[in-house]
Amino acid sequence: MNGRRTWSIRVRMTLMAAAITAVICVVVSVLITTGVRGRAADYKRERATEAALEVVALLKRERLPRTLRPRGVSALQVIDPQGRVLADSGGLGDRPVASFQPPPDRVYDQRLLCPPTGLDGCMNVIAFRVYEPDGDWTVYVADRAIPWYVSGPLCVFLISIGLLVTLLVSLRTWRTVDQTLAPVDAIRAELTEITATKSGRRVPVPETRDEIRLLAEAANATLDRLDAALERQRRFTSDASHDLRSPITAARAQLEEALLYPDDVDWPQTGRSVLQSLDRLQAIVTDLLELARLDAEAWTGEESVDLAALASIELARADRSKRIVTHVQENVTVRGDRLKLVRLFTNLLDNAERHADSRIDITVRAEGDTAVLEVADDGVGVSPGDREMVFQRFARLREGRERDANGTGLGLPIARQIAEAHGGGLTIEDSPRGARFVLSIPRNNGADH
Repeated sequence: MNGRRTWSIRVRMTLMAAAITAVICVVVSVLITTGVRGRAADYKRERATEAALEVVALLKRERLPRTLRPRGVSALQVIDPQGRVLADSGGLGDRPVASFQPPPDRVYDQRLLCPPTGLDGCMNVIAFRVYEPDGDWTVYVADRAIPWYVSGPLCVFLISIGLLVTLLVSLRTWRTVDQTLAPVDAIRAELTEITATKSGRRVPVPETRDEIRLLAEAANATLDRLDAALERQRRFTSDASHDLRSPITAARAQLEEALLYPDDVDWPQTGRSVLQSLDRLQAIVTDLLELARLDAEAWTGEESVDLAALASIELARADRSKRIVTHVQENVTVRGDRLKLVRLFTNLLDNAERHADSRIDITVRAEGDTAVLEVADDGVGVSPGDREMVFQRFARLREGRERDANGTGLGLPIARQIAEAHGGGLTIEDSPRGARFVLSIPRNNGADH
C-alpha cells in the first residue's frame, strides 16, 4: 500500500509560490542588509577619521588635553613614542587599547578587535601615525563594529515585509489557481453525472482560449464518440433481438400449429421448416459471436498470409453457382490472422454469389506498400448512397432480402471489421456493372521475395 501523502494542486501551487517568494525575499533582504551595512560602515569610518583628525590637530598645536571628547565614537587614545598613554576619552586605563601600528609606508591602519584592551565587545580600531620631532605618536580611535544584521529594527522590518509579501503572494496564488481549476471542477462534476442512462450531456466549455478549453473540447469529443458507440450498441441490440426473434417465432408458430392439428400436419415438412429456422438462428448466433470476438480483438495468431494462395485455396474448396474469373498476382503477402482473412474473403465471395447474374471477378495485386483484393460481381450493384449502409450491422437492402431471405446482415460488417483489425479498409468502389468490393491491407514486404 502506498502511504505517500498527496496534496491538491491548489496546495502544491500555493506552497511552491510561497517558497519561491520566501527565497526571493531572503535574497532581497540579504542584499539590502549588505548594502545598508556597507553604508553604515563607511559612515562610521568617516566619523572615526574625523575624530582622529581633530585629535591630531590638537596634538600639532600642542593643545592636547588629558581627557578627550569622543565626538560620536566609543573611545579615543593618544600614545607617545615611548608607549605611554598621554590622553584618552576616559575609563581606558594606562594601557593602549591596541598593540598594532600602521605600516611604515602608511599613515593609518584599521583592524577588528574582539575586544580591544579596556573595552567590551568587538570594535573597529583605527590607528593614526603622527610625525613629531621626538618620534612617532599614535592616535587610536575605537568604535562599535556593525553586526551582520546591522540593527534590530531593520531586521524586524525586513522580516515583516518578507512575511507580508509571502502571505499576499500565497493568497493571490490560491485565488488564481482556484479560479483556473473552477472549470476543471465543473467538468469533473458533469462527468460524474454522465452514465449510460444519462448520455447526451456535455461538459461546460470555458470561454478562455487555454489548455482547459482544449480539455473540455476533447472530453466532449470523447463523449460524442461514446454516445455514438452507445447508440450503435442499442441499435445493434435491437436489431439482434429482432433477427433472433424472427426464426424463433416462426419455429414456435409452426410447432404450435402442428400440435393443434397433429393428424393434418405433414411432420417431415414441418421438421424441415423448423430446421430451416434453426439454421438461420444458428447463423445469426455464429455471426454475433464472431463480432464479439472481433470487438474484443481475440486474435488466434499472426502469420504471413499470401492473398493469392488464400483465394485459390478457398475457391477450390467448393463449387460455386457463378463463374469465377481470377486475376491474381503472386507473392502479395500480408501479416495477420489467416482464419479471419479467410472469413473476410468467403463473406465477400458469398455476398457476390448472391447478387451476381453470372460472373464474379477476383483480383489480387500489389499497389506499392498496399495489398489489394477485389471481389466484383455483374449484378445490379449498390447505389453510392447505400455503400456505407451495407456495412452497418443487420442492415440489408431490399434487393438483398429478395435474393436471400435467410441472410443475417452481418457478413459485410464482419468483413470490414476484420479489414480494420489488420490496419486496412474495405470499401465499395465504382465499376461498370455490379458491385466491386476493394480490400486494402498493408503489405508484408519483408516476406515478398
